[in-house]
Amino acid sequence: MQLSNKKANFGTGPVFFTAISTILGAIMFLRFGYAVGNVGFLGALGIILFGHLVTIPTAMAIAEIATNQKVEGGGEYFIISRSFGINIGAAIGTTLYLSQAVSVAFYVIAFAEAFGPVFDWASDYFGMIIQDRRIISVPAVILLSILMLTKGADIGMKALYVVVGILFLALILFFLGDTAYSQSITSFPWSNHVENPDSFFKVFAIVFPAFTGMTAGVGLSGDLKDPKKSIPFGTLAATISGMVVYVFIAYKLSVSASPEDLNDPNNQMIMAQIARFGPVIYVGLAAATISSALGSIMVGPRTLQALAGDRIFPVPIINDALKKGKGDSNEPYNATIITSIIALAFVLMGDVNAVAEIISMFFMITYGSLCLISFLQHFAADPAYRPSFRSKWYLSLLGAVLCIYLMFNMNQQYAFVSIILMIGIYLIITYTQKSKEGLSKIFQGVIFQFSRRLQVFLQNADRAEDNWRPSVITISSKFFTRPSAFNLLKWISYRYGFGTYIHYIKGYFSKESHKESKQAQKRMIKAAGQGKSNVFIDTMISPSFTSSIAQSIQMPSVSGKDINMVLFDFDKKNDEELVAILENYSLVNAAGLDICILAAGDKEFGFFRNIHIWLTPHDFENGGLMVLLGYIIMGHPEWKNAEIKIFAIFPESELGTQQQRLMKIIKEGRLPISIQNVELIPLKAEVSKKDIINKKSKDSDLTIIGFRAEHLKQLDPEPFTGYDSIGNILFVNALTDKEITLG
Repeated sequence: MQLSNKKANFGTGPVFFTAISTILGAIMFLRFGYAVGNVGFLGALGIILFGHLVTIPTAMAIAEIATNQKVEGGGEYFIISRSFGINIGAAIGTTLYLSQAVSVAFYVIAFAEAFGPVFDWASDYFGMIIQDRRIISVPAVILLSILMLTKGADIGMKALYVVVGILFLALILFFLGDTAYSQSITSFPWSNHVENPDSFFKVFAIVFPAFTGMTAGVGLSGDLKDPKKSIPFGTLAATISGMVVYVFIAYKLSVSASPEDLNDPNNQMIMAQIARFGPVIYVGLAAATISSALGSIMVGPRTLQALAGDRIFPVPIINDALKKGKGDSNEPYNATIITSIIALAFVLMGDVNAVAEIISMFFMITYGSLCLISFLQHFAADPAYRPSFRSKWYLSLLGAVLCIYLMFNMNQQYAFVSIILMIGIYLIITYTQKSKEGLSKIFQGVIFQFSRRLQVFLQNADRAEDNWRPSVITISSKFFTRPSAFNLLKWISYRYGFGTYIHYIKGYFSKESHKESKQAQKRMIKAAGQGKSNVFIDTMISPSFTSSIAQSIQMPSVSGKDINMVLFDFDKKNDEELVAILENYSLVNAAGLDICILAAGDKEFGFFRNIHIWLTPHDFENGGLMVLLGYIIMGHPEWKNAEIKIFAIFPESELGTQQQRLMKIIKEGRLPISIQNVELIPLKAEVSKKDIINKKSKDSDLTIIGFRAEHLKQLDPEPFTGYDSIGNILFVNALTDKEITLG
């Protein structure tokens, strides 16, 4: 669907005037006196400051995002959805639309207040006592709706120029006014306020809608000749101009009336008593509120039309009806009808303050989201994100944080309801939409940049290994048929270590083999994701196992640090796999890496209950790493009920001496174990070490045994075979003694 008008002909002026007429609207005439009366001039400046610490970063964020992409119909919704994704954009856009529709009611309710003098005149001359302002507001909504349905945005803009002129005339006469109070004060009332005033944040919640109008012009995006130019200039100009005017209004109110008069609920039109010609204030209120209502009833239906154009509603017929436009300008006819019905419902409720707080919450969510988009885009460093206007990341962050802070300080209940409503809409849209793209698109860029900077930091940081931890790489071609090595790597990488699994594909690199490797990687990542793995997975196409090892051990670890351990695996029934590992020892040794070799059997890892570690007189340098790996593996939830049993096997004649040596090593902390977990076994001449291990560990789920580098140098498979009675075995060779204590 084409959201933008075929005859888009508006320039920057309509954006500015739509925004400024909404900013200088109902709140300014009806509630700003109440604000100054309750919090004083300094408090009013604080409200203006806080409000614009939200609106200025939002205006700059809108300007930035709008200058990066082609902005079509839908205004703020289009900007959010094309940056955050349709699902999140639609959730925020729906709440935005509701706030725009409710705003129509808010401004029309305020418009009815301008008829106070008329009601007084009718009461004095005809005895007609009219207290219910809905006699004005209900017909006003109906007439506005008819105007938009029959004439469209063009007549709305013509009327807007007239009412803006009246609005500025009213402000000029207000500033020219004088009162007896202003002549009687001897010093400036910086902080004068009524006794028992309303809290700062309650006043802020009621007044904040005065500042939200700065994005009203963005909703005309589909009607603009050049949105990239008109939106930034018009929005920022209106925001800054409105801030300056409100500062002067706060000053004028402070010096022209007492706090009690400003806070009098029966005298909301205090500005009329201050102005040089009072009746013009009522005309100005009528002009400001009707212009704001015009702006909202022009913008709201266009947001709804854009939402329907993206087919976010679960019922297709609703999308088809709401996205339908009328005429060459694609006027949102059906969307205007729905907006009018919503506005009429809120007009019948009639509470200005309650409606103001609801609007504030919805606008806060929208503004916070826009600032968050801008902030994240600064860190994502997306090459496609090249706005011609750039905000500052810290301003966007300030706007986003303040939105959340102010929401909960204004009204916690409304804040929770607003957020829950938005989350509920998001979940419904995500469930019903085919597209599942949400925050992932922009967050992937942020995470990529963070990871890149972290890797560079780690590379440049001090390399002292005060706290050694395994950084393991596995090279295997058996992921899909024998996942034992991957599972072991998964347990090591769960919390304490880092793991990289390289799936070796034998062959030469070509278009076909590359395609095969990517398909295999996708299958592996999917399988690993289902198992909640923290292992980094990749593939390696190489003509031989030797060349794949040579390439893999030169890769950096996923941690950003160097690899310090290699894990191989072989099938106990396949000696060829073991021989291939032994033949490549010299490569691994040249890199100075610890070596682990997993012998996989039919029993696999059994029931995850028992880990047996075997120490011999020649394995003291391996013992620290063996015990450490046992504890690391046991830290995984699958092994949470497991226990470690350590067996120290020595010749019978050396048992006493070796026991003392072992106790000394444990006491010094070189082996992080308790002596109660150790069983010393005498090795008799007539019994082989393998027979003892086969007997003692036949029910072990994982057996860890050390080996010496000489075995690999001599290509002798004997130390790794002959353990047919037990399950999986992890053979460990530590390059250096790991003197490690576990906390």
